[in-house]
Amino acid sequence: MRVALVTGASRGIGAAVARRLARNGMAVAINSYPDGDMLNRAKEVAEEIRGWGGDAAVFAADVTDAEAVDEMFADCEQQLGPVGALVLNAAATGRQPWDEITESTWDKVSDVNLKGAFLCCRRAFGGARGADGGAIVTVSSVQAKLGAPQSLHYTTTKAGLLGFTRALARELGSRGIRVNSVMPGAIQTEEELESFPDQAAVRERVLANQILQRRGLAEDVAGAVSFLLSPDSGFMTGQTLCVDGGWVLL
Repeated sequence: MRVALVTGASRGIGAAVARRLARNGMAVAINSYPDGDMLNRAKEVAEEIRGWGGDAAVFAADVTDAEAVDEMFADCEQQLGPVGALVLNAAATGRQPWDEITESTWDKVSDVNLKGAFLCCRRAFGGARGADGGAIVTVSSVQAKLGAPQSLHYTTTKAGLLGFTRALARELGSRGIRVNSVMPGAIQTEEELESFPDQAAVRERVLANQILQRRGLAEDVAGAVSFLLSPDSGFMTGQTLCVDGGWVLL
């Protein structure tokens, strides 16, 4: 059974991706930040998957810590097998004026969104460990194309992921390893519902920027990730799929 590891999969897009890949018949390694609440959420996702006959296990690790990443992959290899599909979804964000972003906040967002992606890719496919074949999907954001106020650190790193995707695709292509990206728009997730209780106002604001007049769901992004990890996209690498309801066309 092919093994997929999804970072930041306790909830939202990551959890939806984990469920979708398990439905596709993959064994899914669900990465969670080692925090009590997030870890419990990840365990609930794994239990749900196992409840309908899928194969899933939870691996707690801070993706910015090289030793923790190495231990996570070693544990995954022992429990599920070597990782052949990697989804880099873990992200740090925040909203504040650009000139009020502290150095420590900038470093945290950069470390999670970029360094974490590098460490996981290096451990999964680098050096003697990296088998030929496989696929990587990075999760960027429409903000990488459009920019957004009060999110300079987040937008910068999500744009950086696009360059990371293209450069790594060239590094790994000769070994048959494909690297692509998804670029979600305004996706309705648990985090959004918790942060913005006035969903009517959010819906009005979001739909004004979209061509498709419905809210994007985590399952929409999961479908795109599923495609990019499947043989149906076997001749694609270094590409980005926008899952944004047509936002970047406006």
